[in-house]
Amino acid sequence: MSFVVTGATGQLGRLIVTHLLSRGIAPADIVAAGRNSGKVDALQSLGVRTAVIDYSDPATLAAAFDGADTLMLVSGSDVGGRVEQHRNAIDAAKTAGISRIAYTSAPRADDTDLILAPEHKATEQYLRASGVPFTILRNNWYTENYASSLSQAAETGVYAASTGEGRVASASRDDFAEAAAVVLTTEGHEGKTYELGGDVAWTGSEFAATLGSVLGREVRFESLTPDAHTAALLAAGLDEGTAGFVVGLDANIATGALDSTSNDLSTLLGRPTTPAAATLATLQA
Repeated sequence: MSFVVTGATGQLGRLIVTHLLSRGIAPADIVAAGRNSGKVDALQSLGVRTAVIDYSDPATLAAAFDGADTLMLVSGSDVGGRVEQHRNAIDAAKTAGISRIAYTSAPRADDTDLILAPEHKATEQYLRASGVPFTILRNNWYTENYASSLSQAAETGVYAASTGEGRVASASRDDFAEAAAVVLTTEGHEGKTYELGGDVAWTGSEFAATLGSVLGREVRFESLTPDAHTAALLAAGLDEGTAGFVVGLDANIATGALDSTSNDLSTLLGRPTTPAAATLATLQA
């Protein structure tokens, strides 16, 4: 069994590669593929084969996928252009005779107002229609996304957001990567869609308490209105587009877009998901 992991130069993709190796997959049976040639070359230290690919260049995909059995399609980062790019990858995989595709999607991608979901929904639909056996991994939020919140709380004693009483079922990036490796290397996942998230879905107040426990100081949750949050982000130097995205995401959280506590992730891992405090502690180290 041979595997291609796209996005392998990113944090999630590289972790998936390392978990495949830890599960006994021979380095020669793994192609770690990414867009940045320098970062791709650095992956050779893992002993795996490497390939430079561009989702927008089907020829590079065809060369990387040739002879592989399974594709781990890590979603691209070019928001607004991902549907076409993912379609290129799926088409190339089908042409190459790849027998299964696993794809990293978004929570409840086919039934959510999450601002990141439409491209994932369209990709899922295309994948289902492709005829290639598939597994969809709908990853919730990574706890590591809150690294800047940890730094700000350390300086100010405040965690500010416009999420209201919304909850986030975050888990560590490593948890999601390990689950992907489990799916890739074990049977029984064909045609499955997994809603992957942490065992605990936390509120802003609860997350502030977690930040406080990690930092060893009191941290309070400052619940902002969307307008106040936007103003604060602009004052901090963010551009209007980025500020709008952050506030829009918080609005999604406020209405429950990231609150799912499905046990799919812990079931695949065979253990509880990593608590937010444990992940934040590693970021502080």
